[in-house]
Amino acid sequence: MTSPRIASPSAAVRRAVLTAVAAAALAASGVASAQTKTIYIGMNGGTFEKAYTQYVFPAFEKANNVKVVVVPGTSSDILAKAQANKERPQMHVMFLDDGVMVRAIGMGLCEKQRPSAALNEIYPAARFKGDMASGVSLGMTGLAYNAKMFKEKGWAPPTSWMDLADPKYKGKVVFQSASASSFGLHGFLMFNRIQGGSEKNVEPGFKAWPTTIGPNVLEYIPSSAKLSEMVQTNEAAIFPLTPTGVAAMKTKGIPVEYANPKEGAVTLIVGQCVIANNSEPELAQKLTEFLLSPLAQANVLQYGSQIPTNPKAPVVGEGVAQVAAINGYMKTAITVDWESINANRPAWNARWNKTIER
Repeated sequence: MTSPRIASPSAAVRRAVLTAVAAAALAASGVASAQTKTIYIGMNGGTFEKAYTQYVFPAFEKANNVKVVVVPGTSSDILAKAQANKERPQMHVMFLDDGVMVRAIGMGLCEKQRPSAALNEIYPAARFKGDMASGVSLGMTGLAYNAKMFKEKGWAPPTSWMDLADPKYKGKVVFQSASASSFGLHGFLMFNRIQGGSEKNVEPGFKAWPTTIGPNVLEYIPSSAKLSEMVQTNEAAIFPLTPTGVAAMKTKGIPVEYANPKEGAVTLIVGQCVIANNSEPELAQKLTEFLLSPLAQANVLQYGSQIPTNPKAPVVGEGVAQVAAINGYMKTAITVDWESINANRPAWNARWNKTIER
């Protein structure tokens, strides 16, 4: 009689072991997935985002077993997202230009940053009222110009905000929209001050613009994204921009230079805040502390041309000259009255769009 075939014990054991290993691997992957949390941070894209994602976030991710994901957008975009999801925030941290950050704080979108060594190290000007936000990079809006065009025309570098009204630049001034861009708003407010106005009274600026700078403007642009192209095509001769923006364009071979106006540039601080009621408050606080650390700030300077707000950040190479230049510009820099601006800006925006950019 033929005995029934019985599976080899070794084969059965092997199958059992393989099954157990597969189950263990699946369970382990589930555990790892549960342990690795994700933090979402709203910030400008492009070179700025690249510097952080490649040279800053990886160290934080490794130390905290977390993934940092960027939600790109302008300050206005990020603020709108945070406001729309105020009750159930989709982001944990956000970067905003200083004026927009003051608005965000006033809207209750930010959580007080807890005390830390790094927070104590940054420049006092980079600490927002009540430590509801902190500056991650320091800059200012001045004037930039097309160095190639200026050389060909034999023009001297600009020295004043009023150079924007010089008739020789007719059709060659590119100006960011004051209703959409901090750079454009800064430029308009400095022009307004020269005309005798203030952040509480912009009538002089609106009144004088159509007969001074206005006729020289080729195009009002919503952001600075088009400037590189407009310089290369020789459409743009002069425009508001930051030293860091100029440095970023120069690294791409675009012939631009920065000029610090004699009336002063306008301080521009990119701030960060922990978003109120976010789902990971501890990790969000840790991230903001890390981004103020000397190491993080040094890397953003080296790879993103962002000027540190922490004076302990080590400076090497071209960064030495950049930081020295910024420190020099800061001696005459102007800080605008953001509370007055934010209280009146909706009306200004409507007037600007109707009477200037019409």
